[in-house]
Amino acid sequence: MMSNRSVDSLFMLIKSLEKAEKRHFKLYIHRSSARSGELKVVRLFDLIDRQKSYHEDALLKRMTGVTKSQLANLKTHLYREILASLRLLKRADSIDLEINELFDYAHILYKKGLFLPSLRMLERAKELARTYDKINILPQLLSLEKRIEGLHITRQVEFRSEEIVRESTEVTERLHRVSQLSNLSLKLFSWFVQNGHARDRSDESAVRAYLQEHLPADAWTYTGFYERLYLYQSLSWYAFIRQDFLQYYRYARKWVELFQEDPDRIRIETGHYIKGLHTLLNAQFDLRHLLAFRQTIRQLEKLSQSKRIQANENFRMQCFLYLSTARINGHFMEGSFAAGMKRIPAIEAELQGLALFTDAHRLLVLNYKFAMLCFGSGDYSRCIDYLRKIIDAPTHLRYDLQCYARLLHLLAHYELGNDELMDSLTKSTYRFLAKMKNLTAIEVAMFRFLRRSLPLSPRKLKPELEKFLEEIRHLERDRFQTRAFAYLDIISWLESKVQGRPMAAVITDKLRLNKRA
Repeated sequence: MMSNRSVDSLFMLIKSLEKAEKRHFKLYIHRSSARSGELKVVRLFDLIDRQKSYHEDALLKRMTGVTKSQLANLKTHLYREILASLRLLKRADSIDLEINELFDYAHILYKKGLFLPSLRMLERAKELARTYDKINILPQLLSLEKRIEGLHITRQVEFRSEEIVRESTEVTERLHRVSQLSNLSLKLFSWFVQNGHARDRSDESAVRAYLQEHLPADAWTYTGFYERLYLYQSLSWYAFIRQDFLQYYRYARKWVELFQEDPDRIRIETGHYIKGLHTLLNAQFDLRHLLAFRQTIRQLEKLSQSKRIQANENFRMQCFLYLSTARINGHFMEGSFAAGMKRIPAIEAELQGLALFTDAHRLLVLNYKFAMLCFGSGDYSRCIDYLRKIIDAPTHLRYDLQCYARLLHLLAHYELGNDELMDSLTKSTYRFLAKMKNLTAIEVAMFRFLRRSLPLSPRKLKPELEKFLEEIRHLERDRFQTRAFAYLDIISWLESKVQGRPMAAVITDKLRLNKRA
């Protein structure tokens, strides 16, 4: 019996439902229809709800008298009924649903020939859309209004025609601006997810050229909420790709402050606000601003406990993933690797429940962070287990992360003393990094060190470690070399080897010195 859990939309929808949503669906379906056919829909709902993974053959056995083609029709019907039930339940929680509901009412009134009541309903919808800056919905509202005014005598056309034309022109212009900036933001984010940070000046030049070509010349004069939101997002991604962490922090902060200037926006665009806090946390982590980082974590923790977040599975999952990442980053900054490792089982248990809805990129990042916690704690075997999940994954995401996973994998085997594997691992890792054009001066120095150090006794090894450390320390000031330090913290690892102390102790001492400074 083959499971096709990953591709069945109905299964995923049912598994995403909360208890209250399931209860509401049952009430809705019984109330909306007393036909015997609906009993089959409820039966199908219950059977799928009980499945841990989707098995169509099992459903056919339990749904006696139902053929495969009939089951497909029942599934389609059930899917639509669940969505209708959710729309009814969630309409008060969503401005978009509320505006679209008013549009639906206006359309019904128009079809009934009740033109003036339809226009009044449209005016209410437009007022709501303007209040919350929902310009993407305004075109369909204006389109129906123009149809009514253009085809029927409403005694308003002589007063309204100029105003409708003006409104339509303004909305079209704003939509164009928002579309330009949202497209730019999406493309830059996509570039990062695919490639990671700029590897060299060629990468940086390509990204800069794209930004200059697609960023409107007058973007800084835009005052609309969405224009500014997508502008700050675009500039955040651009700075992050270039590893200009000060600019990354600047625009991440502007992104968050945009919401804090008008708290109503947090309810309307909750997902963007959560993402903004996550971006700000990343920027503070990159700059090692621990105090500000802790304050922002508290903001996200408080938000995650709010009624708005707890009532929405998507927002709850978003907060969980971002908080998990941020807390691990906090352990990296503090050097508290052992404490961080204690968080892993709870995070993994939660991820198991979210497996259907967690994107591959987020899993990739978390597995790398788990591996780093293990490496910092000296649990190299477990570190390798997490890295294998990245190395063996059939993905085309984050080539940079895949490169550094292989480097960390190499170092973990080095720490374990697996000398018989080191030669072949070193060669395969070098080939992969060369293929991905990810060989910077730091990686080249690392391979050189590994080749030299393998046959050495512990007494002769220390001078080689010191030489390697001296060779790369000055590269911390080179923006195109800092990727390795961000992903591996190779400096702290080398210092721990030279000093004969745990890596955690070295990082903790650095943190203490930075506080004094």
